[in-house]
Amino acid sequence: MSELTKELMELVWGTKSSPGLSDTIFCRWTQGFVFSESEGSALEQFEGGPCAVIAPVQAFLLKKLLFSSEKSSWRDCPAALAVEELGFERFHALIQKRSFRSLSELKDAVLDQYAMWGNKFGVLLFLYSVLLTKGIENIKNEIEDASEPLIDPVYGHGSQSLINLLLTGHAVSNVWDGDRECSGMKLLGIHEQAAVGFLTLMEALRYCKVGSYLKSPKFPIWIVGSETHLTVFFAKDMALVAPEAPSEQARRVFQTYDPEDNGFIPDSLLEDVMKALDLVSDPEYINLMKNKLDPEGLGIILLGPFLQEFFPDQGSSGPESFTVYHYNGLKQSNYNEKRRKLKHREVSSWLKVTQPGGERPGSETWVVSSSEPALLTHFALLLSFVIIDKSTY
Repeated sequence: MSELTKELMELVWGTKSSPGLSDTIFCRWTQGFVFSESEGSALEQFEGGPCAVIAPVQAFLLKKLLFSSEKSSWRDCPAALAVEELGFERFHALIQKRSFRSLSELKDAVLDQYAMWGNKFGVLLFLYSVLLTKGIENIKNEIEDASEPLIDPVYGHGSQSLINLLLTGHAVSNVWDGDRECSGMKLLGIHEQAAVGFLTLMEALRYCKVGSYLKSPKFPIWIVGSETHLTVFFAKDMALVAPEAPSEQARRVFQTYDPEDNGFIPDSLLEDVMKALDLVSDPEYINLMKNKLDPEGLGIILLGPFLQEFFPDQGSSGPESFTVYHYNGLKQSNYNEKRRKLKHREVSSWLKVTQPGGERPGSETWVVSSSEPALLTHFALLLSFVIIDKSTY
């Protein structure tokens, strides 16, 4: 076994101190990319764990199918071939590395080896290909704790670094916008708008805060995380991901100076925020704004009054009604191919499911009406809580 393969194993699985446990987790990850017989665009997941790879691939596949005019013949490729049973050590001993000098060469090789992606080890081979293309050292430099493996050795779920790598190309461990400093440490975040977004129930529970670069992606497709599973939530309406409004940019910039999400900043940072937004920032005007935005002299600037002062009445112009779709991926979550729906249930004063639908087994469809543009985030979180089968990863 080569040194490169050993480094790869350690990056993904960590130090293999408990062979029995690692073999159990490894077996759950040994599956290929298999499409549902009842929904031609839906990838199936058989055991808990590999959703960290399958869900992002599903999301980008949907992006290709829904928003690209380029024709693809991937569905015409030959079916997957059966492969022999391989244990953890034997599988890694047989891995062979191939390098390509151009994107066209790589694309041809991927299509030529289509059967390999569908066989029992397709998901892992795809993951390893991504990691080696990015470079092991590059990944370690981006992960917050390089000693933490990409796949949890106890529960078998993929880390946030792995999810971010597949969504953005960067294996950072956080989901907020930009980098932050904490006790002298630089914590890396997301630096640009992602093509596919990410939402998580953990934010609703206040364990983390997802930045606008992941909440508002370039395409209306999101990975949705619950405590134990990753699924795909998407729509066909590009109006849901309109370009960032000035007020949204101002909110994002303001929040970079408010890392604890308090909703305010010290008045001493007002000048920095205004400079970052290309607003007038000469000392006399800054003092005038401090007095206006902090009339009680508390020494803080609240986000709400700041936005109202400089970006008044800039609401989002998103659609009031739109159809959304949800792919779970786990076949056992859709027992006997029966759809589960929310029926005319009012979730809050501004969120209501008005027309349950869903024409095909294996997916759910809703038509949602609301005048609140932030609806999509909260509704996706609701889906992850209500619909996702919590007994699996």
